[in-house]
Amino acid sequence: MTVEMREGYEGTGPGAITPDGCAVELYSRLPVGHEPDIIAAAVPPGARILELGSGVGRMTHPLLERGFTVTAVDESAEMLERVQGARTICSPIESLDLREAFDVVMLASFLVHTGDVEVRRGMLRTCARHLAEGGWVLIQREGEDYHTNLPRERVDPSGFTVRMLSSEPVGDGVNSVRAEYVFADAVWTQTFRARPLTKEEFEEALAEAGLEVDEYLTPDRVWVRAVVRTA
Repeated sequence: MTVEMREGYEGTGPGAITPDGCAVELYSRLPVGHEPDIIAAAVPPGARILELGSGVGRMTHPLLERGFTVTAVDESAEMLERVQGARTICSPIESLDLREAFDVVMLASFLVHTGDVEVRRGMLRTCARHLAEGGWVLIQREGEDYHTNLPRERVDPSGFTVRMLSSEPVGDGVNSVRAEYVFADAVWTQTFRARPLTKEEFEEALAEAGLEVDEYLTPDRVWVRAVVRTA
């Protein structure tokens, strides 16, 4: 099957590649890390979560194990085939309208930094549109030095290496970012576009969608809990 890539996005390596350059097999191998613990500490037990950009379920599955009910949304059917135990919906985030409300809407994986401003606006409107009264939006931002501390690499305890190779301006405040994942038996690369956002620019983007920061959940301000903006 031929996949139409989003402009400025590319991926290489074994297996299916999604429109934003993600390799399905790669993401099936990546460990989850501490993100589910951050999420679980920030929302009520048993909350209904709408996970936007779930991928293969790297966070979906640990959240299900913690007793949450998760609806997993991704634009890649190949990614969603790997999700077990959750309701799945194949759709671009920015055009999603389920006509349902959730206790928590989650936008992780730095998706708020997408290079296309209109796509970002659509994503944040989707978050607000699906939020139950009194609910929370959980957003994962880039770290402050994401685009400047380069090149950098990290060797995971399980043995593979992640290299962030470059971040080059391509105009209009957008960077083209290149990453490499090296395993003993395979190598994947991903090139994608990202728009760096200062704390102030991020909060302005939230306000456009009728949202505001409730709390920065981590000292590095990467994880954020947002709520519907009060008058």
